[in-house]
Amino acid sequence: MADKVVLDSDSVNRTISRIVNQILERNNGAADVVIIGIRTRGVHIATRIANEIEKLEGIRPEMGTLDITLYRDDLRQKTEWPKVERTEVPFDLDDKKVILVDDVIFTGRTTRAAIEAIMDFGRPSSIQVVTLIDRGHRELPIQPDYTGLKLNTLSSETVRVHLKEADGKDEVVVVKQ
Repeated sequence: MADKVVLDSDSVNRTISRIVNQILERNNGAADVVIIGIRTRGVHIATRIANEIEKLEGIRPEMGTLDITLYRDDLRQKTEWPKVERTEVPFDLDDKKVILVDDVIFTGRTTRAAIEAIMDFGRPSSIQVVTLIDRGHRELPIQPDYTGLKLNTLSSETVRVHLKEADGKDEVVVVKQ
């Protein structure tokens, strides 16, 4: 079966703009908001969100990047040690509204690991989860606060998010196995 494009470039941009407006509405603007992207594509989406907030509010939220590798619950099951990337959270999280950004939420395990990592940096007033794609199949009771697109997928399918910064183009594709 052929791969199915579910979001094209224009749709990705419109979706991120909609999410930004929802974030600003829920938080009454950008005061005390910080944005943390989960490596790799979550960082690119987080940067776009920060850029758009700056355009709309005149305030650029502080940005951080998170590598959740050491917080994964499946490390003991790996035959090879995974590559650990840099985590950069160069600001205080105490009493901040953390906007945690990832490209796809699936089982909820990455989000759980990211929340644990964030708590090692401080005590935010809230953690709000953003995902471009929610494909269901949760194994943990974790739900995003802001979702670009909810897809009903089969466990055997893969959702690939392509972003200009990493892949040269913006699109979301469902790949059938």
